[in-house]
Amino acid sequence: MNTEILIAKPEEGYALIDSGLEEKLERYGDQLLLRPDPQALWNKKLPLTRWSEADGWYERKGKLGEWHTGKDFPKEWTIPLGGFTFLIRPTTFKHTGLFPEQLPNWEWVTENAKQVNDSSKPLEILNLFAYTGGATLAALRAGAQVTHVDASKTAVSWAKKNAELSGFADASVRWIVDDVMTFVGREVKRGNTYDAIIMDPPAFGHGPKDELWKIEEHYVPLIELCQKLLSQKPRFVLASGYAAGYSSLAFGNSFEPFGARYGGSITAGELTIEEENSARLLPAGIFTRWLQ
Repeated sequence: MNTEILIAKPEEGYALIDSGLEEKLERYGDQLLLRPDPQALWNKKLPLTRWSEADGWYERKGKLGEWHTGKDFPKEWTIPLGGFTFLIRPTTFKHTGLFPEQLPNWEWVTENAKQVNDSSKPLEILNLFAYTGGATLAALRAGAQVTHVDASKTAVSWAKKNAELSGFADASVRWIVDDVMTFVGREVKRGNTYDAIIMDPPAFGHGPKDELWKIEEHYVPLIELCQKLLSQKPRFVLASGYAAGYSSLAFGNSFEPFGARYGGSITAGELTIEEENSARLLPAGIFTRWLQ
């Protein structure tokens, strides 16, 4: 198994300005946001006067929280990132609808989702826990056909909007609102297969019919089902995790069956965001990739 640290660098639409004392200061387009981040176990580099310039800051209250903003703070706005356009909408869960640390993964998906043989048939890609669709857009950019699955109707609608904003309104996508384990089980029974699978499983969640997802109980069975969903000549499988509580090596080891059956290579590591004007990296998740 190879190990790697993936680094998302500042762009026009997004930059990590500073971090420290379990907080991060980020720029989303023209808006400066302050959010908690337990990974930032160090001191801030910039003076507090810079942090006080935040247009919105998030305060956690129980399971949810609230944003403190000025009266002119927009409810939503768009930013360019990675060659796409994303709708930003701060939520009560502190998220903005975008995980910029996924930029290197999106670039990798685009590179490897292109048809590599003489066939004119595009790759069929399954995107699970697909959220607002960054990986879906990356696959579409390569000319692939995508099945986008998420349990949240709001998230799928958001992903559709991101596709429209990014010029993929008429692209070949199946938008599915369903529990991932339920959908994958049905696809196995139907005999459907995919050339590549992408997943970003949460630590805990619920399906649209209150189906329970717990990563410690359901991740390994999901990987077993995904083995049955791959085509005869699959291209790749990609998994990432945010606040999953596991080492990237654990994710990498879970991909050993793909290597044993198809050969290829497995890479695992950390997702990070580089601070603007600093070489410091903020840990932002883990990933593993199997590539044929």
